[in-house]
Amino acid sequence: MSMIRLLLAEDQSMVREALAALLGLEPDIEVVAQVARGDEVVAAAHAHDIDVALLDIEMPGMTGIEATAALRREFPAVKVVVVTTFGRPGYLRRAMESGADAFLVKDAPAAELAAAVRKVLAGERVIDPTLAAAALADGASPLTDRERDVLRAAADGSTNTEIAAALHLSQGTVRNYLSMAIQKLAARNRAEAVRIAREKGWL
Repeated sequence: MSMIRLLLAEDQSMVREALAALLGLEPDIEVVAQVARGDEVVAAAHAHDIDVALLDIEMPGMTGIEATAALRREFPAVKVVVVTTFGRPGYLRRAMESGADAFLVKDAPAAELAAAVRKVLAGERVIDPTLAAAALADGASPLTDRERDVLRAAADGSTNTEIAAALHLSQGTVRNYLSMAIQKLAARNRAEAVRIAREKGWL
């Protein structure tokens, strides 16, 4: 079994140590670095060859959202799981726009956080469903420009291959954008996602 090398960024030491201890109990996860500030995240990633970063949003020096963007620039292959005490839809949108692969509330069970870590490494996106629903309820479009482009291209029934060719993207990227859009819109499939986005005036 290959170990998942995890960086944990959380400014509250008791919470950080508890998370590290709980995640360290997982047979395939090793917490290789812990930092208390957002502006220490990139340096820690350079020092420890990490696979996944678990970032709190509220940190001194740099927010988790800003740290996500900084990590994305320097380590595009590193997956980012953002956790927050505050279930604010605006945070969800900003985190995903910054390149986060998952967004969860901090009081999620350790097993759920560990599952999210494994899922993002497998190429999935993980979003707290309550927050996704709240992001919809607050009226602003949760879709990024690229997700909107892909959803619009899917509206006429085009396949992923056809969408990829039309938008000059890889099929995997198209799948990710569609999956993200479907999750954000709390839809069952792409057709329902298109319908919801159109009804909301987001396409």
